Amino acid sequence: MQRRKFLGRGAAAGAAAGIATTGLITGAPAIAQDSRELSVVSTWPRDFPGLGVSAQRLCERITELSEGRLQVNYFAAGERVGAFDVFDEVASGNAQAYIGAEYYWTGKHPAFAYFTSVPFGMTAPERNAWIKYGGGQELWDEVSGEFGLKALPAGLTGVQMGGWFNKEMKTAADFKGLKMRIPGLGGDVLSKLGASTVSLPGGQIYENLVSGAIDATEWVGPYNDFFMKFYEAAKYYYYPGFHEPSAMLAFGMNLEFWEDLSSWEQAVITAACMEENANALDEANANNGLYLQRMVDENGVELREFSDEIYESFGEAAAEVFEETRDHSELAAKVDDAFQQKLREIGTWASISDISYSQKRNKVLGISI
Repeated sequence: MQRRKFLGRGAAAGAAAGIATTGLITGAPAIAQDSRELSVVSTWPRDFPGLGVSAQRLCERITELSEGRLQVNYFAAGERVGAFDVFDEVASGNAQAYIGAEYYWTGKHPAFAYFTSVPFGMTAPERNAWIKYGGGQELWDEVSGEFGLKALPAGLTGVQMGGWFNKEMKTAADFKGLKMRIPGLGGDVLSKLGASTVSLPGGQIYENLVSGAIDATEWVGPYNDFFMKFYEAAKYYYYPGFHEPSAMLAFGMNLEFWEDLSSWEQAVITAACMEENANALDEANANNGLYLQRMVDENGVELREFSDEIYESFGEAAAEVFEETRDHSELAAKVDDAFQQKLREIGTWASISDISYSQKRNKVLGISI
């Protein structure tokens, strides 16, 4: 293997379990004689509940699976570059990979949204099927390739909640003038309903919600949201989230770096990403019910379901957003065509399998909120 080094430009601050203060993974095998170092920049703060811990776990796993031949230097948001600067840091070659959500980059190209989540889109099993076996990865490669990047799935959240609100949302008109943190195409949908939307890094949401700079926010689900303590500023917790039926996170690499790796090194990184993609989803599903109950019982959270009228308004606005997205470019239209076709194919099966079964099972067993 050709000896190359990709050195980080700074030391990481603080330490997470398994992460040294220098940014190097602790507990990893000794550096092999022929090894590569790669700097990974993240959109999440260090030790950030759920998403940040998942990112650190992935980086540790890459070093572990490679037996030290791929040495990962992990930099949380703000330790090397800002949370929303990681795309440019990797595209320029200053770092080798980022961990984040692709819909943060819709300003670069709106088609990136399809590789995190879009309104009324795919659930986690449906998204995995599309990415792995329905042509999704190839389309992702095409979009990312325009920016000198290669991305892989690196985490799934499952169906997300609709968000935290400081007032009850009874009709679609209640969104007019609402200041809400919500990124991606979901934010574009609410903008059409008159909301003022912003895209804030995860580490800045709480302070903005508490200060009143925003009236509402979406994040992930009960397991992640519990540790964010949003309930201290907004008691109304709405479901289901139309905007992110399951968000897929990404391990985005500099394309030149990826292509310079051996097939074995590529296989190691791919295996680690696929493992964490499953782990993140399993962890969320194992804990969401427990933490939802805790927030309701211990923190006075008031659970609310979006009305049919509100959901229909979401759908009408989403149709406009998709048309505008398609108008951006031939590639955006190509991605939307493929996504919508596969969504209907996979969704048809889901409606008579998982969805139908879950509804009947819950009715028989008396499982409900």
